[in-house]
Amino acid sequence: MCAFTACSNHVERIFQYPETRKDSIIDEYFGVKVTDPYRWLEQDTSAKVAEWVKAQNKVTFDYLSKIPFREKIKERLTALWNFEKQSPPFKKGAKYYFYRNDGLQNQSILYMKDRLDGKPKIFINPNKFSKDGTVALDQLGFSKDGKLAGYAISKGGSDWNEIFVIETETRKLLDDYLKWVKFSSIAWYKDGFFYSRYDVPKGSALSAKNVFHKLYYHKIGTTQKQDLLIFENRQDSLRTFYAQVTEDEKYLIVYENAIGHGNILHVKNIEKNISSGDFISLNQGFDYEFSVIDNIDAKLLVKTNYKAPKYKVIQIDIEKVQVPSPKSQAPSPKPQEQTTNWTDLIAEKEDVLETCGIYGGNLVTIYMHKAHSIAEVYNINGGKLYEIILPGIGTISSFVGKKDENTGFFGFSSYTVPSTVYKFDFHSRQLSVYFQPSIDFDCSQYETKQVLYKSKDSTGISMFICHKKGLELDGNAPALLYGYGGFNISMSPGFSMRWLIWLENGGILAIPNLRGGGEYGEEWHLAGTKLNKQNVFDDFIAAAEYLIREKYTSPEKLAIMGGSNGGLLVGACINQRPELFRVALPAVGVMDMLRFHKFTIGWGWAADYGSSDDSAQFHYILKYSPLHNISEQADYPAVLVTTADHDDRVVPAHSFKYIATLQEKYKGNNPVMIRIDVMAGHGAGKPTSKNIEEYSDIFAFIFYNMGVIPAY
Repeated sequence: MCAFTACSNHVERIFQYPETRKDSIIDEYFGVKVTDPYRWLEQDTSAKVAEWVKAQNKVTFDYLSKIPFREKIKERLTALWNFEKQSPPFKKGAKYYFYRNDGLQNQSILYMKDRLDGKPKIFINPNKFSKDGTVALDQLGFSKDGKLAGYAISKGGSDWNEIFVIETETRKLLDDYLKWVKFSSIAWYKDGFFYSRYDVPKGSALSAKNVFHKLYYHKIGTTQKQDLLIFENRQDSLRTFYAQVTEDEKYLIVYENAIGHGNILHVKNIEKNISSGDFISLNQGFDYEFSVIDNIDAKLLVKTNYKAPKYKVIQIDIEKVQVPSPKSQAPSPKPQEQTTNWTDLIAEKEDVLETCGIYGGNLVTIYMHKAHSIAEVYNINGGKLYEIILPGIGTISSFVGKKDENTGFFGFSSYTVPSTVYKFDFHSRQLSVYFQPSIDFDCSQYETKQVLYKSKDSTGISMFICHKKGLELDGNAPALLYGYGGFNISMSPGFSMRWLIWLENGGILAIPNLRGGGEYGEEWHLAGTKLNKQNVFDDFIAAAEYLIREKYTSPEKLAIMGGSNGGLLVGACINQRPELFRVALPAVGVMDMLRFHKFTIGWGWAADYGSSDDSAQFHYILKYSPLHNISEQADYPAVLVTTADHDDRVVPAHSFKYIATLQEKYKGNNPVMIRIDVMAGHGAGKPTSKNIEEYSDIFAFIFYNMGVIPAY
């Protein structure tokens, strides 16, 4: 399928891609006719689609196999990946738990020990769930006394979960087994737990639209058929429900989510009864986000962006709120009707409040300051006490501890420093290293800086740039520009083994904080959504122009990468400015902007994207949809699309239809290919072996198409 012809100073590549059947499907949107010839690729259970996938993979892997340094990259990436990784320890009941990976284990193992300095023993080893590591441990929840734990598994990277229950002391698996669980917590109360599920899907479990989410209570020792329905919305099928139980088991919190980034917060005193009904709704609509930190007696501590785009902490007196909303059927009150019972505890600041928890009798807040983490401690009444001095510019993850214990733990990492677990003593205010990994990579030889550049409309955009110290800015260095820009998700400095291959071969890593993200609050997020989405692409293109203008790199040495919403970003940008890039890597991308809402949970993304069901939004979306703007005249960069057959978040049909169209229309000599992983999903829970294989192929593809020979 692939022919290579040797020339005097280069290799000419001529590609014959699989023929992809075209159908005569035409949709009409508000008087505009849009063809969709490859819609048959949406049929994920079809034998014809399976044949097409096999044929595409043959072309791609034949090409990759001929890259001379591909195996050397894999060997080096395997060596870099092979170091011990560990999470912060957390306490449940009388036991401590933590995740650890010895290096190349496909899935991290959950360990348990009796005391912090005790000997760990294996509690749950997901590597025994499957031979190839494609079954991952997902959600985890413990009973209040710590004697029982519920855990969810995911198969092949799917969002669908199955829940099991285990005795913590004996590690005996009970008979309890729950199916069709999705977007759920495991929120324990007494001798059972709350969880969320859908009915058995009609059609393909991996692509059928998810509707009518429900919240149940499962009592240990009973069957799933006996579970008690707690919460639903029979009028609106596009709602999801997520349960939380306060630590004292007094209140059940139900988060009702819809098409939007806000939620409705429902609260119920479950000491009176556990059955449905008697809920109090604290707000109406989905304009604002509310997240319960915990309660102090009848007062809820809540993180919210209500009249605070960068978030604040408020206190709500539940006993003064008397507005029932049984089963989410009755209309809930407007926020302004409830604010007489709301008290600001920690006011909004210039920095974005990311998380807040109660540890050591204090409130610990993690703020995002210029897209990196800072930590501050407040008393329980909201008075600032001090700042926890961090080891550098980086990102805090997983701050854990107990309300009444003086010790807390958190992970801290940067682009070149893997996650180190720190222990903090609230009494002495001392920070110490609890676990520090050792890797085969000299972090001291690299530097990270944060620059500011202007986008098309002169908005200032910050960007992290990481590279070897002493880099000469002559425009010859290979650069990798990675972006996301959506859904209020922040791109802060964090460690990933995949970047090390790039950096140690003289590559520059650049990650901008695009509009649409959460780095600078809700206003920043909204500036990259719906009819403002083009701002995100403009910000990314401007980042590329900055790197070229400042002589970090050149168009011949610039690659761009992004996944999911970032895959959309890459697809849109190479349509709009193909000449800026040498290589493009859209991963699990949202490529068909006219039909994304018709699959699984895609309807929920309309808050960021808008929808083709709306006239104004349709006309706007059509102008940038990656699938619909591929040009026959454009000289596209080398493109390697990556997706997976079990991705039920962004279904692989997006990538299938996109690459089929690109292969049809593109007339140049650069490879435009797709790598389709088997028994893998959107990314979460992917085994180490598959990660190493995928990123070895990705970096081999980048280096080869840039004409860069890695030093292995």
